[in-house]
Amino acid sequence: MITVEQAEQLIQGQVKDFGTESIPFESALGQVLAEDITADRDLPPFNRVTMDGIAVSYESIASGITAYRIKATQAAGDQPIDIDNSDECIEIMTGASLPDSVDTVIRYEDIEIKDKKATILISGIQKGQNLHFKGADKKKNEVVAPKGQRITPAIISIAASVGKTELLVKRLPRVVIVSSGDELVDVDEQPSPIQIRKSNSYTIKAVLRQHGLTAELLHIPDDPIITREKIAYCLERFDVILLTGGISMGKFDYIPKALEDMQVKTIFHKVQQRPGKPFWFGRHNNDILVFAFPGNPVATFMCLHRYFLPWLNASQGLKESRSVYAILDQDFNFKPALKYFLQVKLYFSEQGQILAKPIEGNGSGDFTNLADTDAFIELPMEKDEFKKGEVFRIWNF
Repeated sequence: MITVEQAEQLIQGQVKDFGTESIPFESALGQVLAEDITADRDLPPFNRVTMDGIAVSYESIASGITAYRIKATQAAGDQPIDIDNSDECIEIMTGASLPDSVDTVIRYEDIEIKDKKATILISGIQKGQNLHFKGADKKKNEVVAPKGQRITPAIISIAASVGKTELLVKRLPRVVIVSSGDELVDVDEQPSPIQIRKSNSYTIKAVLRQHGLTAELLHIPDDPIITREKIAYCLERFDVILLTGGISMGKFDYIPKALEDMQVKTIFHKVQQRPGKPFWFGRHNNDILVFAFPGNPVATFMCLHRYFLPWLNASQGLKESRSVYAILDQDFNFKPALKYFLQVKLYFSEQGQILAKPIEGNGSGDFTNLADTDAFIELPMEKDEFKKGEVFRIWNF
């Protein structure tokens, strides 16, 4: 049995680059940008009005003019309308392109309009106020979003703004999530008193979807021949196999034998942790990785966040983010010589500190407890008493 740190190191030793691909920008949410996005023109592309009001020449204000004849009204998207005389103004709307003959915008709130004349009601007007000048944000060909970051709604917005309809992203691994056991029935079925509905597979699939990855689902019954066929199928078509349950030494756990027969080599089996002690990890000689999570829902959820997602991020070229820590807000004891991933509810103190309230639940089978918590706090196995005010690493989910 190995430590959590050893398991992490062995898994990170299997990081793999899956290349890149070009996809429609609106489908890229959650994936990793593999190219710099550059501006196709200055941003903003023109001197943009930022307030509804009137546009005037500042020289006229400096010369003492306070009342202006309204020559025309210009909306956003209209061709700019120039003034002909210093005592004229253009009634202009937010988002409009500023005409060359004016250089200052005064808000409606600061003027009075009567009989097609606008009178300024305030003093202290600044030249160029209420304007967003051409190229103030970025110049043409400058990088507006550097590669190597996860694509967020903000990046989607940037891509749309510069006309980037296709984005080069890091290719995601082909992942299959495999459940097993005759005790599991489909979600839309009515289980017998001794059966349960499949949930782990959908949990994993939902978490991966948050990271831009769409995984396939597969179920294997308790049959050695079918188990071997399904494992062979997965090894031919996927880069990563995520197993949930069926990897222990039970009489009807046929998956370990099938993996062995298919030349999937064990890298480690069992980790000094709770939940998730039976966690198994291996690799086929064609580089396909197998993560075999324990069948209990909380154990699966923890192992997914603690081991698989960091591997996925590293394989996508994402730089390791800074670890997050929280302050334990009450004493807690845990006797076994295992690293304990305790479920906690997070909140902030008045000083802005992250506090973690333990919500232990009823063991690794208590999946309903996940809905009441925010993270796992990683408690070292070298201790068995954890005091209020001590700081430990958290894995936010």
